[in-house]
Amino acid sequence: MCATKVMVGIPGEDDYAIRIGEGVLDDLGRDVRALPCAAKATRVLLLTDSNVGPLYADRAKASLAAAGFQATDVTIPAGEENKNIQVIAEIWEAMADLALGRDCLVVALGGGVVGDMAGFVAATYMRGVPVIQVPTTLLSMVDSSVGGKTGFNLSAGKNLVGAFKQPAFVCASTDVLATLNEREWSCGLAEIAKSAVIDSDDFFFWLVDNAPALMERSTAAVTEAITRSVVFKANVVAQDKTESKGVRECLNYGHTLAHAVELLSGYGTYSHGHAVAEGMRFAARLGQHLVGTPAELVQEQDALLDALGLPAIEWRTDEAAMLDAMKKDKKARAGNVRFTLPSDVGSWELATVDDERIAAQLREWKAGETA
Repeated sequence: MCATKVMVGIPGEDDYAIRIGEGVLDDLGRDVRALPCAAKATRVLLLTDSNVGPLYADRAKASLAAAGFQATDVTIPAGEENKNIQVIAEIWEAMADLALGRDCLVVALGGGVVGDMAGFVAATYMRGVPVIQVPTTLLSMVDSSVGGKTGFNLSAGKNLVGAFKQPAFVCASTDVLATLNEREWSCGLAEIAKSAVIDSDDFFFWLVDNAPALMERSTAAVTEAITRSVVFKANVVAQDKTESKGVRECLNYGHTLAHAVELLSGYGTYSHGHAVAEGMRFAARLGQHLVGTPAELVQEQDALLDALGLPAIEWRTDEAAMLDAMKKDKKARAGNVRFTLPSDVGSWELATVDDERIAAQLREWKAGETA
């Protein structure tokens, strides 16, 4: 079976592989059994959700069983609104009821919500057990399954509680993407676009050229886009695994406005990726005022997002409410909102932005004006 392997090397952590290709889900058990952390393991908690479980849980369990693992699946309700402490507690209790010990493994089979929650559970149950990520959405393949960020939402905002927990292995089986609807497909394309803008001219203009092929779900283009995205993210995380040096903050491009949109419009109203795309439009225009973002980049980014099925969001709300939501974002410091702003393709700055400037930009955004 032809597959691409990307190695992630993070100082102070065990290296891990990301295997990308059609049908690699069927090799999951074999690949996990080869991991040092799984050499003597026999029991696996397979965490999935009500959408993904009926499609792929049996296939994953069959592969794990063939490698000598006893896998028990726990299914949580699908949806961002279920990414909360109540569901986390139910998973902990299920693991305890199953008498799972520190020699168990957690396998996350699903999108970003499942992956984030499984990672947090693995980081905390018995003070830490290994986690394997098996992303089933384009978004989770290119972003959330890599890098070790885990957590859940509070009523005040998204991902406000979490831990860093690197996976022991990532299995990105591209054939499962065939079941994604258009909303989820474009959601993943937004994170690819984010990576391309921040990474390099090469990635950005490759994406511009290949946007039609990605919309058609060309196998070659999809595999290349996933590979480019995870290589970019792995390189960033290797420099700043806990987001303490400022380097990793580039991955938050578009997310400051996005998290406020998701919170105030109601989780699930817009996909995470669509909200990020709107945040990218907003940040690029803010960048024109603060870091000299070229007008050509703003226009080219708009055109790229349009081509990827991510039109500008029409939803708006009071700018005071938006600013308040941004101040509660986990990236804020001492009540000050920070933005990742592109000074050009492949070049970015982390800027602390005063309330007055943000409010002015929000008014322009609310009126549908450009910078």
